[in-house]
Amino acid sequence: MGDIIHCLPGATSLKHSFPKAKITWVVEPHWEPLLKGNPFVDQLVFLRRNQPRTWADTRRELLTQHYDLAVDFQGLVKSALVATLARPERIAGFATGVVRERAAGFFYSTRVPSSAIHVVDQALDLAAGAGAANLVRTFPIPLGKPEGRLPDGPFVFASPMAGWTSKQWPIEYYAQLARMTAERLGMPLVLNGAPGTIPDIPGTHAHESGIAGLIDATRRATLVVGVDSGPLHMAAALNKSGVAIFGPTDPIRNGPYSGDFQVFRAPGAPTTHRRGTTIDPSMHSITPEQVFGGLATRVPCQV
Repeated sequence: MGDIIHCLPGATSLKHSFPKAKITWVVEPHWEPLLKGNPFVDQLVFLRRNQPRTWADTRRELLTQHYDLAVDFQGLVKSALVATLARPERIAGFATGVVRERAAGFFYSTRVPSSAIHVVDQALDLAAGAGAANLVRTFPIPLGKPEGRLPDGPFVFASPMAGWTSKQWPIEYYAQLARMTAERLGMPLVLNGAPGTIPDIPGTHAHESGIAGLIDATRRATLVVGVDSGPLHMAAALNKSGVAIFGPTDPIRNGPYSGDFQVFRAPGAPTTHRRGTTIDPSMHSITPEQVFGGLATRVPCQV
């Protein structure tokens, strides 16, 4: 989810610069709600990454069109291979030092360097290197749709899960934070997740949904608490306010790009992109009191 959201401005910049061009986005089917109705994307082609036999179907669909250019914003061997399936006249991707998997660079005809630190700015540099002259920093996120039950009044919203366990905030901290938001702000803490994934935490409101429901709930939220995962980056793209909690990953590179978020990270926390299976000690060091303090300074005046 985060990868898609982070490259939305880059893809939008390509459409702004080449308004007559037809933009096709290759994406795994479960991420379709993030792109459905995007005014800057003309067609979605689905790739089922974990079903190799279906790659031939994706290739056949891509070959129904002629592509002048493919842009690999993800910078992985997988995404570079997908770009070659379309047989474009050229493929643009990141140069060595920026590309996430070095071997992906062998597929590119244009290798674009970037001195930018944040991944959104890197994507914009890639769009420029691919020929975009009009760079726009917008995140076209669909409206989503209501799923599950939400409080009638203002609420604080959080998605406690992350792709890497090491990036999660300790579950027991959410119970402490819920007490503070209820007693001092008069707002319940809503925890979002896919069905069956939300821990039973005293004092919190469970909200089960898919991606469309996540988008809708994020739009309705008064404040957001997030870790380095897709729901936080969605909240930032929607210009929400709240607190972002970081540990093993660097918020300078991956932090909220938009919105009004106070970012907490333990001093001296080592940066690593290893997919840890236990919560990183640096995440334990960010206390519920700190997070509540950041939220309290961002409560809208009307609440």
